[in-house]
Amino acid sequence: MNVIVTDEGFAPDDWTDGFVTLDDAANDVVALDVGSDIDPDDLAERLGGVKMVRVDFPSFADGRGFTIARTLRLKGYTGRLRAKGHVLADQYAMARRSGFDEVEIDQALATRQPEDQWLARADWQEHNYQARLRG
Repeated sequence: MNVIVTDEGFAPDDWTDGFVTLDDAANDVVALDVGSDIDPDDLAERLGGVKMVRVDFPSFADGRGFTIARTLRLKGYTGRLRAKGHVLADQYAMARRSGFDEVEIDQALATRQPEDQWLARADWQEHNYQARLRG
């Protein structure tokens, strides 16, 4: 069972409506599962009634998901955004700043990087050096 990470720590997954891929999406889809190679501009145009978008992180070194989240937020998407896969506790603040609401990790990562390591980055708004530089 995967673990959901939020600013409050670890929690079980409360999403029960499932996910479909963009290729399988119909007009009444409520949750999309997208890869890190999706064009965020194309995705933004197809989010009509979508309540949740889950973006895959295939590798700890693959930051394209951060760009997807940021672009969707800048284009007005207000639904739930979830990063899934290979996201490290050290990347949690970046995930939140780019627009993700939560991160989904597997049990093995949750064991290697326990809740306290994620909570140490949950003050992501306090330590945003980029915003301080911009004024």
